[in-house]
Amino acid sequence: MPSSLLWAVDIFGRVYTLSTVGQYWELCKDAQLEFKRVSAVKQCCWGIACDHQVYTYVFSGDVPIRYQEETYENQRWNPVGGFCEKLLPSDRWQWSDVSGLKHQQLDSFTLPSPHWEWESDWYVDENIGGEPTEKGGWTYAIDFPSTYTKDKKWNSCVRRRRWIRYRRYKSRDVWAKIVSQDDPDKLPDPFNDISIGGWEITDEPLGRLSVWAVSLQGRVWYRENVCQHNPEGSMWSLVTTPGEVVQISCGPYDLLWATLWEGQAIVREGIDRNNPQGISWSIVESPSSENGIMHVSVGVDVVWCVTKDRKVWFRRGVNSHNPCGTSWIEMVGEMMMVTVGLNNQVWGIGCDDRAIYFRQGVTPSELSGKTWKAIVSGRESDRSQTGSSASLLSAGCFFTDDIQNQTNAIIQGHADTSSDTELPSVPMSLANTPPAGAAASSSGNSPGNQTAETRENVTADPLDSGQGEVIVASTKLQWTNIDLKEAQKHPVLSVSSFAETSSLSSLGMFSVGAEEQYGADDHPLWAWVSGGGCLVDLHSPLKWFTVPSGLSSSVQSLSLSITPAQTAAWRKQIFQQLSERTKRELENFRHYEQAIEQSVWVKTGTLQWWRNWKPHKWMDVRVALEQFTGSDGIRDSILFIYYMYYEEKKYIHVFLNEVTIIVEVLNEAKHSFALYTPERTKQRWPIRLAAATEQEMHDWLSLLNMSCCESRRIQGPPSHHAIWSVTCKGDIFVSEPSPELEDGPQVVPCDQMFWRQVGGHLRLVECNNRGIVWGIGYDHTAWVYTGGYGGGFIQGLASSADNIYTQSDVKCVYIYENQRWNPVTGYSSRLGLPTDRYMWSDASGLQECTKLNTKPPSPQWTWVSDWYIDFNTSGGTDREGWQYAADFPASYHGHKTMKDFVRRRRWARKCKIVTNGPWLEVPPVTLWDISIIPSTDADGEEAVALWAISDKGDVLCRLGVTQQNPAGTSWLHVGTDQPFISISVGAFYQVWAIARDGSAFYRGSVSQKKPAGDCWYHIPSPQKQKLKQVSVGRTSVFVLDKNGNLWYRQGITPSYPQGSTWDHVSNNIRKMSVGPLDQVWVIADKVQGSHSLSCGTVCHRTGVQPMEPKGLSWDYGIGGGWEHISVRGNATEESRLTVHDTSEENLAVSKDLENEESKGKTEHSKSPLMVSESQELDRNAVNC
Repeated sequence: MPSSLLWAVDIFGRVYTLSTVGQYWELCKDAQLEFKRVSAVKQCCWGIACDHQVYTYVFSGDVPIRYQEETYENQRWNPVGGFCEKLLPSDRWQWSDVSGLKHQQLDSFTLPSPHWEWESDWYVDENIGGEPTEKGGWTYAIDFPSTYTKDKKWNSCVRRRRWIRYRRYKSRDVWAKIVSQDDPDKLPDPFNDISIGGWEITDEPLGRLSVWAVSLQGRVWYRENVCQHNPEGSMWSLVTTPGEVVQISCGPYDLLWATLWEGQAIVREGIDRNNPQGISWSIVESPSSENGIMHVSVGVDVVWCVTKDRKVWFRRGVNSHNPCGTSWIEMVGEMMMVTVGLNNQVWGIGCDDRAIYFRQGVTPSELSGKTWKAIVSGRESDRSQTGSSASLLSAGCFFTDDIQNQTNAIIQGHADTSSDTELPSVPMSLANTPPAGAAASSSGNSPGNQTAETRENVTADPLDSGQGEVIVASTKLQWTNIDLKEAQKHPVLSVSSFAETSSLSSLGMFSVGAEEQYGADDHPLWAWVSGGGCLVDLHSPLKWFTVPSGLSSSVQSLSLSITPAQTAAWRKQIFQQLSERTKRELENFRHYEQAIEQSVWVKTGTLQWWRNWKPHKWMDVRVALEQFTGSDGIRDSILFIYYMYYEEKKYIHVFLNEVTIIVEVLNEAKHSFALYTPERTKQRWPIRLAAATEQEMHDWLSLLNMSCCESRRIQGPPSHHAIWSVTCKGDIFVSEPSPELEDGPQVVPCDQMFWRQVGGHLRLVECNNRGIVWGIGYDHTAWVYTGGYGGGFIQGLASSADNIYTQSDVKCVYIYENQRWNPVTGYSSRLGLPTDRYMWSDASGLQECTKLNTKPPSPQWTWVSDWYIDFNTSGGTDREGWQYAADFPASYHGHKTMKDFVRRRRWARKCKIVTNGPWLEVPPVTLWDISIIPSTDADGEEAVALWAISDKGDVLCRLGVTQQNPAGTSWLHVGTDQPFISISVGAFYQVWAIARDGSAFYRGSVSQKKPAGDCWYHIPSPQKQKLKQVSVGRTSVFVLDKNGNLWYRQGITPSYPQGSTWDHVSNNIRKMSVGPLDQVWVIADKVQGSHSLSCGTVCHRTGVQPMEPKGLSWDYGIGGGWEHISVRGNATEESRLTVHDTSEENLAVSKDLENEESKGKTEHSKSPLMVSESQELDRNAVNC
């Protein structure tokens, strides 16, 4: 679970944070300030101090907050003096913005507040559209405004150049006062409440926040232009309200509620991407006519409120289409306030004891939760007071029995006292009231009660014998486990009325020696809490509910519990010992012949098979896997598929030692998978099978994968030299390369490579020969390989017992809404021409895709959002998301012209998959691309160069990456003038990158001692081509343009590493990877098979030699449906010989068959990688 923070303010105005992975409240920096209220999100926190001034606290990060200031210098040609600063009266200013309408000289730019600093001086941008300009950066045109070019022509009468300067936000990890630049007469009144949110408003500009505040006079204000590059915002805008407002709450999406002095709530409607302030207010009445609403808090699609009598209420039926909801439900408990977190988790502050409570049991299906549970985490400053407890813990290793007895006696004493003095105070009418769990953890501070004094230090241990009486006493109350109250059917149960009992029943026993921490004077009393930036994972336990010190933890640690890691280690050791003993005992009997051949049917079942003959369709078949052990001890398997052909029973069979890969197939309705052999890889026509359920498919996949690995004697994690690949489904596969794969008298065809699956889900993966592997998910989350194997559906002995962790990924599914213009009604959904596409379709328009019938990519995915308009479509959109064109299909643009008769807009919906694998998340920066240096002879403890590009286009260098610590320590930001999209670091620290405009750059002076290098050198792109990917090997640099052309950089030498010219190598390429031996592997876009065109095929460039770095021809491997490949770990032939003893078995075929396949493969590989674009893709082709 990634770390996030819960913010709170105590009654003295001190601000604390509690991490979701921590146990202690940490005092926020700048402790001199005293705050009244705070409102937090993931990246920052806003607060109102006791001086009624607004402050913001922006977290530090590896990527700085930079803003690019720019201005243009304009000149006109004069017959006397040439280009000069004298312009015509109708011309633009000499110094202006890009439009020429605003006058902005260099000295007119000032820092917006004291929290900014200049990063550099003004300099000229010598780049236009990805192409370098002449020295001086001038671009030329006939007149203002016009299209500018880098070349000066005879009719170029005007010219301009862009000046750039960056400023950096420096006030991070401190409270920065918001300095108002407004007119003094329009300054807002002092504030008394603030709330931030709105960062998830449908596809709005990244990083924008909605900051709302309430003044002492009850007016509502909105902070303009708060975004990633301007964390302070620019000015306050007054928003009119139907009455005087007391308090306001803003959710992460478009939900905004506020409370009025009269006790009603008002709801803001019309909040969207174009109107972040909304349009109008709606009034919602209080749930109680006698007591109005005092406090309200909103989340994604929930609303909680507290009325003036401290009762807690939940609003039912709230969503983006109905932000007002339908009705109120009263919840058990009395709170001062409540706050809602990122995934609708709820916290509150008890009205009696001022403790913070967490709402347990909140799930997507049960938004109201089940019980309140107190957070008993200590403060960071209290750690020094726990030394005696820690010493007792260490002493427990030698005096276990004595300490155990003493502890039981002490706990029994507390239990007796509690049950004797407090349980009788619980009214008998509670027998029929809602739950213990409901009020669990809601406890009061009754003076004179021994329990009340120490209630903060409680840990649950129901197995301890010392708690027997308490458990018996508490079970007499017949409470349910959910606390939704029906209207006045039962008496209202306050928190204090059953404080002591609920504390005992839900929080357990008291820790000895911890009473000094929270005595009557030192007990933390909270005034405010904010969970807007706190993400609680439902599957990960929190450490907030157990006291981190004292004897209770000693008792738990002395129970001799065995951790899963210890269990895994012991199992592995026992398995190795048994294996060694078996080999030793059988050694003397190896010369005996086997009496009978062992044969056993491992698994039989009924599946569906995609039949070979036309019409292709699914048919029911019976499948049997026969597994046998030969005389040499090698276990092998055969898969039989029995089917009916014209009422005649037939079968096909597959030897699993010939299977090269078993892969799940992307299918919305079927749980299907495919088996490839070398012959079927050539044909692009695998055996496709489908199971009735997901579990049945996973059982077959696990068994077949394990059988394939056994027949090839492959076990354990991938080697450091493995080739990694990712399918378009996100599945991860590895292949162990044989020594003859790249060079040798007989090169192994890559369609004979065996691929096995590794658990997890990624968009791309990168490796090197030191075993360091990183991956990036579809949601741009970075993951590092832990060294395990298996995961996902691969369980048991085929998966490592440790180093497997939960992994999740989120991606978007897109559909298109299409309309045609007609003279009567304008644009209409009724597409009148017979050649038109469906009203709702996919990107091609050939397949109908409506909101109702569009499903997630496969049954493993679940929807996590509703459909929303995507404004980030290539080509731009208008305010409503539409793109216009002359006809379908055509080039779309974001503005309407007279010639546009059709339009479309893209709708998106997010879906999520949860799996597991040998991957750990690397927070907090989200990434777009990554590259690891293919080091060959580096020391094991030497740092490894790792470069990445964030999803915003920032270039980053990872520090501290070693073989022992592959995740590294921190990011180092490398400045650029524009966003980048691809990066690659080759041998000898050659760093090349591609910018978003398609231009190439080389980073100079990068070394082990200077990991970030010196400066960027602009490399001209191939003529009229925009690049999208670069990959650097030992001496070779290859780039890929947006049209699928592969280019090689000529003339690279140690003295001139930028090279000289680009040579075209091939076309029809989707992705490529250059290895440490300069080997070239690509994902081809379309490859012809026996039945269809195969999209996304792994191809290997053969004939790559030092004198022939571009290679000679292509060798086709597995596909289609592949999205990414990385061969950057396949470094040396010598080390590859010791990876696995599978090379002989991969080549263990008859001489005749080998020669025949080799001859056929030679003819096949000489064919170009280009196919006819006019040939239609066969829909029966496998897309993984």
